[in-house]
Amino acid sequence: MKALVLAGGSGTRLRPITHTSAKQLVPVANKPVLFYGLEAIAAAGIREVGIVVGDTHAEIEAAVGDGSAFGLQVTYLRQEAPLGLAHAVLVAGDYLADDDFVMYLGDNFVVGGITSLVERFRADRPAAQIMLTQVPDPRQFGVAELDAGGRVVGLEEKPALPKSDLALVGVYLFTAAVHEAVAELKPSWRGELEITDAIQWLIDAGHRVESTVISGYWKDTGNVTDMLEVNRLVLESLDPAVRGKVDGASELIGRVLVEEGAVVRGSRIVGPAVVGPGTRVTDSYVGPFTSIGAGCVIADSEIEYSIVLSRSSITGVRRVEASLIGHDVEVTPAPNTPRAHRLVLGDHSKVQISS
Repeated sequence: MKALVLAGGSGTRLRPITHTSAKQLVPVANKPVLFYGLEAIAAAGIREVGIVVGDTHAEIEAAVGDGSAFGLQVTYLRQEAPLGLAHAVLVAGDYLADDDFVMYLGDNFVVGGITSLVERFRADRPAAQIMLTQVPDPRQFGVAELDAGGRVVGLEEKPALPKSDLALVGVYLFTAAVHEAVAELKPSWRGELEITDAIQWLIDAGHRVESTVISGYWKDTGNVTDMLEVNRLVLESLDPAVRGKVDGASELIGRVLVEEGAVVRGSRIVGPAVVGPGTRVTDSYVGPFTSIGAGCVIADSEIEYSIVLSRSSITGVRRVEASLIGHDVEVTPAPNTPRAHRLVLGDHSKVQISS
């Protein structure tokens, strides 16, 4: 069995962060979200992984390498444009050949991994097996309709009038039967080859499609709100440790991880929180559910429920919360007089100002 990991999307909902970074590499608890998926695949006993990449291929390839760090053998498959999930299967056709495979969206996060799902598929081998979860607004997702026995009878992508509240989670399992399905597809109204249409084709052709409704946690980390929520969830199980230096004037409360080379002076950190390698925290407060990346500076400031990417600095600021701060960012207070906000913002930025 192989895995097909999709890491070619442009991440428009995470702009401006994704103008310069692949969305799958935005960190959760200081580890790229893509890595959690690769670890889940390895834990399920799968070794051969094809990663579908697009314009950010160089960054993805530099981060993942040959996959050996995860116990995987990685092959990169180039998708010239993000033309849909089923198009990614089409691109990977030669690589997948006649093997069964799990398709995993690289920016999705599933608590508990996929091992039980893979084991069930291997034992039962339907043409397709999908994961479903209840969502408050199914219009934003692929939606499944089940019969009284729980068998999948219909699928629709982002329907205006959903027939259920069961959305497809970004993990799918297929036999080679899906290749015939994707070869028959025409682009949807979105101009994409939809995986929901491919699964519907399998159903209409008489193939068996099974589903699992998960009650655990799943998130598509495609926007800032969901990134922060996944970061919170991962930090809940953080193993505390002090590998850097914390002076006697500082206080660490709860689950706090201070990475190697980090220095904490005259500060209070309330976990769960992680301070990345080489980061300096001085005369500051770091509140719960905060991940600070490598080589950052937090000085005379307060920050809580936020993600700070590497090499950024926050100096003299009260207070930062529920924020996603990119690489090499400088956050400083404005001059007291005249009272004004001085902003240098990239495209698609979002700013809230208390005045």
